[in-house]
Amino acid sequence: MCAARFAATATAHDPRPLVWFRPSARLLIAGQAPGARVHASGKPFTDASGDRLRDWTGLAADEFYDLTRVAIVPMAFCFPGYDASGSDLPPPPLCAATWRAGVMAALPALRLVLAVGGAALRWHLGPGRVQDQVIGWRAALAQGVFPLPHPSWRNTAWLKRNPWFEAELVPVLRTRVRAVLEAE
Repeated sequence: MCAARFAATATAHDPRPLVWFRPSARLLIAGQAPGARVHASGKPFTDASGDRLRDWTGLAADEFYDLTRVAIVPMAFCFPGYDASGSDLPPPPLCAATWRAGVMAALPALRLVLAVGGAALRWHLGPGRVQDQVIGWRAALAQGVFPLPHPSWRNTAWLKRNPWFEAELVPVLRTRVRAVLEAE
């Protein structure tokens, strides 16, 4: 459904959907969309963002990629491409509108959602600024959603301006993720 859209981008690439889940998954990592490196590798979060996200969660790679316990389903399944200036295009809303509800219904064992970045935050928590949703993480967690900024290098300055994120939120994130994955 996006072949023509992606062919018209500066990258002129073919769609390559990247969705990892099994009905037994307890943890959902709801990202934005695969980037160029992930598109090339065919495996989610095989980039610096993935390294940072695994660090935040405290998960080793084998735990992170355990499909029986962890679902990785971005808001857009394919790399959206770059615009003419070389910037990432946003996740096409058509993908989430078409597939998201069905994917969520196929995850009956889900106990926690990590909403990573603006598009995922808006879908799982409703409209609002990323900053505000991450600051309100305790209220979101009561709904079973852990709001996270995107782990991209582009957010390094935000992380430096908000040291509470790594001091307060990350330890709770690691504890909650571990509890969800180890629960019977």
